[in-house]
Amino acid sequence: MLIRNYKKEDELGWLQCRVLAFLNTAYFDNVLNKKEVYEQPSIELVAEIDRKIVGLIDIEYEIKEGTVCSRGKGLGGMIWHIAVHPDYSRKGIGENLLKVAEKRAIELNLNRFEAWTRDDEWVQNWYKKMEFTQVESYYHLYLEGNEMTNRITTNVPNLFPVSTFSHYVGQNMEQFTTITRKHQCICYEKYLKTV
Repeated sequence: MLIRNYKKEDELGWLQCRVLAFLNTAYFDNVLNKKEVYEQPSIELVAEIDRKIVGLIDIEYEIKEGTVCSRGKGLGGMIWHIAVHPDYSRKGIGENLLKVAEKRAIELNLNRFEAWTRDDEWVQNWYKKMEFTQVESYYHLYLEGNEMTNRITTNVPNLFPVSTFSHYVGQNMEQFTTITRKHQCICYEKYLKTV
């Protein structure tokens, strides 16, 4: 396995790896047809086996405190994407990508990573195994059809919402027990250890 910098010609393989990796997660419908380009500098790595992209990690990082990360002191990096192709899972690819990214981050004087994920237990367990700590959360709510009744309204004439995606930052989740699709969105943080 080769871990190297992402190159523009990797885009199709990057997209395919990410889509397949996300299919069996709570982010199954978060499909991209282009790789994101970041406003701030980034660490963008891929894992390659036999010229096939089998893993990826993208971390946008701060050169000025508070421009990318939502918490903490000092310069941090936000893990926007980390994925391993399902045919290559459980081989340490994600862990190796993270280790290489951590080494680069330390060289860039970053002191921590943030990562947001949803409520897939196996994903949360991976972050904990990688020594991340859960620091905050809120909810993603997907409301469709009758689930929006008495919850979502509009003042625009002739506009009829049929589905919504919302962030809920309150504490009263009991009011949403009838909502079919809801996910806890969790922030994990890891302070980087300098040698």
